[in-house]
Amino acid sequence: MAKAQPFDIDREETLSSTSFSAMRRLLAYARPHWSSFLIVVGLVIVYNLTQVVQPWLVKIVIDQDLLAHHPRLHAIAVVGVFYLLVTFVGLVSNFIQNRRLQLTGQTIIRQIRQDLFAHIESLSMRFFDTHETGRLITNVTSDTNRISLFFTNFLLSVIRDGFSIMLVMAAMLLLDWKLALISFIVIPVIALISVLFRNKLRYSYGYTRSQLSRLIGYTAENLGGMRITQLFHQETKQMDQYSKLNQAYTVGNVNEFRWSVLFNRTFDALGNFSVALMAWVGGLAVLHHAIQLGVLYAFTSYIRQFFTPINSLTQQWNTLQSSMISAERIGGVLLTRPEVVEPPAPSTTDASLGRGRVAFEHVSFGYQPGQPILKDIHFQVEPRSFVGFVGQTGAGKSTLMALLTRFYDVQSGAVTIDGVDIRQVGSRDLHRIMAIVQQEVNLFSGTVADNIRLFRADISDRAVEEAAEIAGAAEFIRVMPGGYRSWLTAKGSNLSLGQRQLLAFARALTLNPRILILDEATASLDSHTEMILQQGLTRIAEGRTTLVIAHRLSTIRQADTIYVMDQGRVVEQGTHQHLIELGGYYAELVHRSGPTADVSGAADFPLD
Repeated sequence: MAKAQPFDIDREETLSSTSFSAMRRLLAYARPHWSSFLIVVGLVIVYNLTQVVQPWLVKIVIDQDLLAHHPRLHAIAVVGVFYLLVTFVGLVSNFIQNRRLQLTGQTIIRQIRQDLFAHIESLSMRFFDTHETGRLITNVTSDTNRISLFFTNFLLSVIRDGFSIMLVMAAMLLLDWKLALISFIVIPVIALISVLFRNKLRYSYGYTRSQLSRLIGYTAENLGGMRITQLFHQETKQMDQYSKLNQAYTVGNVNEFRWSVLFNRTFDALGNFSVALMAWVGGLAVLHHAIQLGVLYAFTSYIRQFFTPINSLTQQWNTLQSSMISAERIGGVLLTRPEVVEPPAPSTTDASLGRGRVAFEHVSFGYQPGQPILKDIHFQVEPRSFVGFVGQTGAGKSTLMALLTRFYDVQSGAVTIDGVDIRQVGSRDLHRIMAIVQQEVNLFSGTVADNIRLFRADISDRAVEEAAEIAGAAEFIRVMPGGYRSWLTAKGSNLSLGQRQLLAFARALTLNPRILILDEATASLDSHTEMILQQGLTRIAEGRTTLVIAHRLSTIRQADTIYVMDQGRVVEQGTHQHLIELGGYYAELVHRSGPTADVSGAADFPLD
């Protein structure tokens, strides 16, 4: 077996003060359910009492009935019936307490999971730029499941086993305090063993959780990019990397299991030693008539009951470790605040942004400090005009649209709509007046109609069909087996790239936006599909402010204004004909795209 790489226990994988703080925050979710926890505590007390009473009843039978000069069979029968009744009460209370705690715990976790997912949805795009999708999937699924074990397993074990230990110790002291004190000498040994094993268990568990997170993240990333993997024949290399991660996770699991088994078996051995010691010391006491035989039996039973909950608590150490680490991870996400902050009291609603005049006022922006993408951008788009943006890859065209939709906030300057800074507009109101169609289309599992209306019940079937007609998607939808009720798989993998793009256009139209953004939206279309779309593009843009990032010249030849970008600046602007006559950067792009580009209008720019 390959040796695992050294593991650096960082803040994400250790039980730290941050973990405790995060768990305390998540425990706030349990407060509304305090009455259920009180019921569980009451049932736990009943159950533990039944367990402690049972050896005491046997002790009574042995000392007062069986070993009496004249055994009393009637009394034995009465105690036996009472023993069965106590056992039945214990079983019922145990069943109800487990069921109640599971229901309460799962209710708490459901709320945590919902709040976590809702919070992730509210975060800014920069968060998703810097966090792996696989890690977020782990947060929502695996981490929340581990926290559920805290409420349903660990919490029950602490309450039940803690009460059990206290009741057993009390019973032993009542029976014979001297013999009880002799039995308690193992408590310091238990504490010492726990201290010796704690670091090893923490290290091995942290390593395993870290490797599992990496394995899940790598798996999610590669499943999402399987088309590229197969296209470039990288299956072997990807499999080699997966095997290394899988091997590291296997080594971690084996190591964790080894230390856990060694820890638990050490406690088992200590328990057996205690029973043997009690049999020796207690046996001598019985022979010298210092205690009765029933007392020795009860002590032997109580010692086993003493070690059983301790062993159970130690086995829950991994659960505590898991829950605390997961709480820190989830807490880290929940404490993340969106960079794009909602205005405290929006001064403008979508109803007051009726014209659709878009202005960039000396805007500068960069994704990384000291690396500006946009530099002092300043222009204005008139309402209901059709404008295009061209430039080579990295010129900043898509960044302009990301700022307009407020996925990011400008670092200087302002983006305004109808003279209102979009930072003063609530995100719901802002996004209600605009729609964006990008080159990469996201479709969801559901029907064609669901994907066009984005599962909004307020958009009628008629509106869906009209949007599909205008966008040119109706032609291929009608030939699908179920028409608009045809089922699409995740990401629309049962459609062509062009068909997905046409659905994205139809989706944008159902929103009836005042501002329509096309970000390389025709790059995936074949010539026939593009021709269909071009025929409807005038109708699509009619009455709307339309901003188009162009990959193909044909998309923007008739634009009212074309903005030419280079290295984060607008270097030229004007109509297609004006820019050609100007003979500058735009004319050079057209020239480089081919000698027929200016004539046919079908050639591609060498752009992104």
